Amino acid sequence: MGVTAVVLLVIAKAWLYFEPTKQLPMTLSWYDAGLGMALGGGITLASALLYEGWGHYRQSADEYLKIVLQPLRWPDLLWLGLLPGLSEELLFRGVMLPAIGLNGLGILVSGASFGVLHLSSLQQWPYVVWATVIGLLLALSAVLTGNLLVPIVAHVVTNLASSVVWKLRQVNPA
Repeated sequence: MGVTAVVLLVIAKAWLYFEPTKQLPMTLSWYDAGLGMALGGGITLASALLYEGWGHYRQSADEYLKIVLQPLRWPDLLWLGLLPGLSEELLFRGVMLPAIGLNGLGILVSGASFGVLHLSSLQQWPYVVWATVIGLLLALSAVLTGNLLVPIVAHVVTNLASSVVWKLRQVNPA
């Protein structure tokens, strides 16, 4: 997780070095942080509903999350929320999106790239579809607000909430 975060950060910084583009700004704002929290809560709720209602997604999510979460201890979940939330958003929404364009094409490429990042095997396609949809939502939130803080907060909230819920389900299976 830490290595992936560093690799994504290096890619983002290299992209800015070799193709100077304007990075999407991150402005500290309580309003935008609240938007990010609301978006993250909505994503988490939608994921929970999808998890309960679509068996293929549940199986795919469980397999993916088992790889990512099972080796982690409870305090590590904080890093799981922060590191990918920051590094993935910096690359996909902070650099890639403005470089391609703050438009439909940029949103599509950023969202699809985010989805592909979550591909661990071809059997994981339902989780990749979900990650792509989330990538599109995060990109759209960045374009609509012009603030990288919104998708960062949404991503961190989603990662923290979903990882805590998944870990709790492993301790207390239904």
